[in-house]
Amino acid sequence: MRRVTITERPDWKELAEEYGFHFHTMYGEPYWQESAYYEFSLEQVEADLEDPSEQLQTLCLEAVDEVLNRESWLQHFQIPEQYWDWIKHSWERKDPSLYSRFDLCYDGKSDAKLLENNADTPTSLYESGFWQWLWLEQQIERGALPSGSDQFNSLQDKLIERFHQMRNQYGLNQLAFSSCLDTEEDRATVQYLQDCATEAGIKNTFCYVEEIGLNEDQQFCDHKGTGFHNMFKLYPWEFMLREEFGPHLLLDQCQWFEPPWKAILSNKAILPILWKMFPGHKHLLPAFFSEKEAEESLDAYVKKPIFSREGANISIIKHGQEIAASYGPYGEEGFIYQAYQELPKFEDNYTLIGSWIVGNQAAGISIREDKELITQDLSRYLPHVIRN
Repeated sequence: MRRVTITERPDWKELAEEYGFHFHTMYGEPYWQESAYYEFSLEQVEADLEDPSEQLQTLCLEAVDEVLNRESWLQHFQIPEQYWDWIKHSWERKDPSLYSRFDLCYDGKSDAKLLENNADTPTSLYESGFWQWLWLEQQIERGALPSGSDQFNSLQDKLIERFHQMRNQYGLNQLAFSSCLDTEEDRATVQYLQDCATEAGIKNTFCYVEEIGLNEDQQFCDHKGTGFHNMFKLYPWEFMLREEFGPHLLLDQCQWFEPPWKAILSNKAILPILWKMFPGHKHLLPAFFSEKEAEESLDAYVKKPIFSREGANISIIKHGQEIAASYGPYGEEGFIYQAYQELPKFEDNYTLIGSWIVGNQAAGISIREDKELITQDLSRYLPHVIRN
């Protein structure tokens, strides 16, 4: 694994605008960066990223089953009790899941370690499945990369295949999509998923989360009153379960994507549960619900809110001293404490691997880097290559 400098495509910004990648630059800072890429060997991809990701997916599903059958564990997740049975029924029905993303610490040499599971509303999907693949193809065409260069990237194919499966197995012929207003990245993520659903023969519509209401039949509906039978929402379960309309979820028959049981996997409380169930596993980091236990067991640890997004409200504590912190609106529900594993540093950049799961299969990686220790929403996105 190494970071390699490369000449940018001279017309990439114009091309990005043409393809709808309008958030390539945010707040005057580059989000997409193609002056460099990360290079892996095929063995690193297959043995160190692909296989461990599928192992972690299996562990996570076992943990969901255990949590939903142990109320003492479920209490840690700060999910309102009125939804416990509803979530459990979603799990027992085997409500289908579309996709998720593990955040991994990996340096090309040591075992990949799970930092967290973005199992409900992961973004950076478009740039992972489509845009970095287009970059690869064009750089090969321009002679900037050797012929035969590849990526660990079957994300788009697997999403389309997964939509096909859900259409055939669950009769998913119509699907509504939703994301929040004024969030360009979220809208691009959902538009990309709509394109994949269309490719799989699923008719689809879109409305903003803020437009969702209840119609005369007490069914969730769009601004025209059209009810939803199936909906993909890029909106976190922890928000939905605390909304005014939340209790109506218990009465409505809508099939949600991601399904309600993903409220367990996307919660940081899953990290101490995984460590309790699989202590010493080579792809897990020690994690605890008690800061005292973390202090007694670890020289350095990360304090993470049970609910948080995009690296907000995280503190890194080393030998009793806070060495880094990020800020934001989260933390009211409590925290977990995970062993600190410093991200590998390439030149002056701390590098994070995102490993995509579609259904239960590993589907590719994304790479984010930052000058700071904590990866956040504006951290740069770089493409990758599997060398010949």
